[in-house]
Amino acid sequence: MTDTLVQIVVLTLAAGTPLVIAALGELVVEKSGVLNLGVEGMMLIGAVAAFIVTVHTHGSWLGIIAGIIAGAAMALVFGVITLTLKANQVATGLALSLFGVGLSAFVGLPYVAAVVEPIKAVDLGWLSRLPVAGPLLFAHNPLVYASLALCAGVQWFLFHTRGGLIVRAVGESPQSAHAIGYRVIAIRYATVLFGGGCAGLAGAYLSLAFTPLWSEGMTAGRGWIALALVVFATWKPLRVLAGAWLFGAVTLAQFQIQAAGIDIPAQLLAMLPYAATIVVLALISRDATAIRRNSPASLGKPFHPET
Repeated sequence: MTDTLVQIVVLTLAAGTPLVIAALGELVVEKSGVLNLGVEGMMLIGAVAAFIVTVHTHGSWLGIIAGIIAGAAMALVFGVITLTLKANQVATGLALSLFGVGLSAFVGLPYVAAVVEPIKAVDLGWLSRLPVAGPLLFAHNPLVYASLALCAGVQWFLFHTRGGLIVRAVGESPQSAHAIGYRVIAIRYATVLFGGGCAGLAGAYLSLAFTPLWSEGMTAGRGWIALALVVFATWKPLRVLAGAWLFGAVTLAQFQIQAAGIDIPAQLLAMLPYAATIVVLALISRDATAIRRNSPASLGKPFHPET
């Protein structure tokens, strides 16, 4: 029984990792006042870019770097359109997501049957073989540990550094930040690129570690769940971590139910993560005060610096 519970926890952390990475990137973006709904498309582009580079170079970590760069490149397109050309952020983000879905399917078509060596879990010798504590603490994929480090880094940056204070100030009142000399557009570009890189990394994790293969639409809506997670967490990194693991557990539950032989239609089981997202958001929306208190005041609003 203990071994089963440990295995469930390990798989839950693995399933929640892409949500942690993508949601933390989007959280930083939104803290600067920018709303990028293109996370799903950036994740898919990152996944296919990472997979293709790994197939040709046989280097998984080169693939990871390619995924990050591809996600950031997609985010740069979003930034140019919304921050420089002042287009609507919601419409542009949706278009970016649809574009990423289509482009990744087209580019990845020749690689559907390809196989790569997955990024394996770390092996710390006797530490990894300790009963219970070994698999729980010392036998995860390196990117699982990277997601924890990313969460700690984002928490520290946003709430304990001058740079984080500036990002939050830009998200609250870009006019005031501009008036005292901060380059609002440049700061927003930096956060958008960071969010895109995180989305690309999350996609790379899916195609090189979680399920080491490429298939069309393999993110299966995780980008949209990551967006919901930011609201679920009320823009707080540590809550993003907890929420991602919660959704990871829900995702895992559908496979556990199938493995147990319970007679429930597969379509209903596939709905579980998205149904949970709707329920959680509905519950959170009842506390409008908390959302209003924690959400950036200028979220989704364009900024036009005086010339």
